[in-house]
This record gives sequence, C-alpha cells and structure tokens, in this order.
Amino acid sequence: AKLAQDWGYDEVNINCGCPSERVQKGSFGACLMSEPALVADCIKAMRDAVDIPVTVKHRIGIDKIENYDFVRDFVGTVSEAGTNVFIVHTRNAWLKGLSPKENREIPPLKREFAYQLKKDFPELIFVINGVIQDLGQAEEQLKFVDGVMVGRAAYNTPWLLSDVDDRIYGDSHEPITREKVIEVMTEYLKTVGSDQRAVRAVCRHMHGLLTGLAGAKAWRRTLSDSAAIEHEGSNILNYAYAKAGWSDIERYWDADDDNFG
Repeated sequence: AKLAQDWGYDEVNINCGCPSERVQKGSFGACLMSEPALVADCIKAMRDAVDIPVTVKHRIGIDKIENYDFVRDFVGTVSEAGTNVFIVHTRNAWLKGLSPKENREIPPLKREFAYQLKKDFPELIFVINGVIQDLGQAEEQLKFVDGVMVGRAAYNTPWLLSDVDDRIYGDSHEPITREKVIEVMTEYLKTVGSDQRAVRAVCRHMHGLLTGLAGAKAWRRTLSDSAAIEHEGSNILNYAYAKAGWSDIERYWDADDDNFG
C-alpha cells in the first residue's frame, strides 16, 4: 500500500474476489472471505500506512455458501476497520473445480445481493461488477447501487466508454476520436524505439479499438502480424488502420518494398 501511494496511485484495493488456485496458495483472493477478521486487520494496517483510500473487491460467497448472511457479515466486519468502498462481483467463487474463466460464467449472478447490501449499509459505497456490457446496463444498475465496474467489456470494446462522461456524469464535451487515440499511442510507441516486445505488447492491447466496425478483423490481424510490426515499427497502428480500410494505405506503404503488405 505504501509503495502504491509513493507511485502516485489514488487508491489501493485488497483482492477478496479472485478464485484462482494459484492465488489461494498465497492465501489471498476469494479465500479471504472466510477470514473477515484477518481482512479487517489488513485494512487497518494498510490505512495506518497510507493516506489514500483502501477499498475491497469481493464475491458474494465462496463454494456452496450461497446465503446472503455470509456476505452481509463479511462486509459488516471489514467495514469496521474503516474502509467504506466495496466492489461486489455478484457471483460466488468456487474455490475448487472451476477455472477463473468458468468462475466468471457458471456461478449464477445474484445482483440482488448487492442491492440488499446497499439497503443494509446505506452509509457505505457499493460498486457492482459482473457481466455489465454497455452503458445502458450500467445506467440501470446505478438505480440500485453507487457505482458500476466494467471490466472485460471495457477492454474488449473500449469505445463503449467514449461517451461515459456525458451519459453518466453529465460532462458534455467533444469526444475523442479513434484517429486521436492512434495518434497519441503512435507517439508513445516512438518512445520504446526498437523494442519489438514492447511494440507487440502495445499492439495486443489495442485489438479492441475497432470492435463493431468494418475492418476490425483486418485491424486485429495486422496488429498480430510479427512481420508487419517489425517492418512498420512505431507506425504499426497507422498501417493497421489503413489496412482496415479507414485511411489511405498509400500513406503508409513503402513503395520500395513490393513484397510487403
């Protein structure tokens, strides 16, 4: 927590939600929900060390413990340590027999548990998480809780957040364009120079930029092409955008390299 504060982070969150067996071996993640007093002690120690908020992300139960009382008592105990923000993934975590991916899909969603937590602890802040795919769904959830966490949908379809300021916060301004994102990320790529591994890492995390648009498959394919990355270097995003049909490819074509592209 102290390192997070020193590095300039606004908040540090303790993970009581991950069901991975590897995580369990380190005694953190969802298995901590069975030890709320220990989590409270952790929160106290972290709050003593830093001035930034310490928050908790958790599930609604573990394994076959599916009664609401379990998560209610967990929140009640942990909140006494001084934390007031709880991010609730509204599924149980099955600690044995399911992979982390299956744990995001098989245990049923019980969003009503998060709604009830807000009713039972109105002074606390509850942020709901789990299969919220668009801003319409987020707006619906905000009728019952204080906030919404969008995880994989934001990663896989990042443009769904392009009008979040206007729709959720009433902050109207001209939205950023995909072209501007590419421009800014291209400037960043120039800073990593010839580090091909870094360029590939940036490309991998840009795959979702054109999701839902024509040419998205060509965009992803180009950003996954090691030869294209090696050839284009820091210009790879512009090149991929052109290959997807969204700008003039001749601007990014090396006329002296007839075998490439």
